Amino acid sequence: MKNVFVLFIVLVSSFSFSQNMNNEKLQEIYASVGDSIQGKLGAWQFQVKDVTLISLTDTQHNRMRIISPIAESKDITDDLLKAAMVANFHTALDVKYAITNGVLWSVYTHPLKELSEDQVRDALSQVYKANVNFGSTFTSTALTFPAGTSTDKETVKKPKSSLKKKKA
Repeated sequence: MKNVFVLFIVLVSSFSFSQNMNNEKLQEIYASVGDSIQGKLGAWQFQVKDVTLISLTDTQHNRMRIISPIAESKDITDDLLKAAMVANFHTALDVKYAITNGVLWSVYTHPLKELSEDQVRDALSQVYKANVNFGSTFTSTALTFPAGTSTDKETVKKPKSSLKKKKA
């Protein structure tokens, strides 16, 4: 009997922490944050100030993505690309810089159902900030990881041989 009671408490507590985010809730959040919104459930495009944000969901696979186009990848110098990769480790936090289809994006991905409203709002802020801070601070929040944030030099150097696979 005691084991049944413990199992019941565990199950109830696990259900109370689930977020159950869905497309309808996302649309409400995006409409409240965006200056204008277009699209349909699961595929939205909206403006925050003068920055375009796009959100796509896949409810079947429990995934969502918020992205924002920054620049054409052909216009990104090697130094900017390297700085973006360093930022992905230290200053972009939950957002990453990524290139696909000839465009550099700020990107946030997450399981859909597990998101809270606060997490969605934070994700929107980070995607927006990573976009507008590209080329300067490369930050998505005020928080940064301490070591290696310089884009001018690497503070942690690994010998090239440690990056190669050892032969069997």
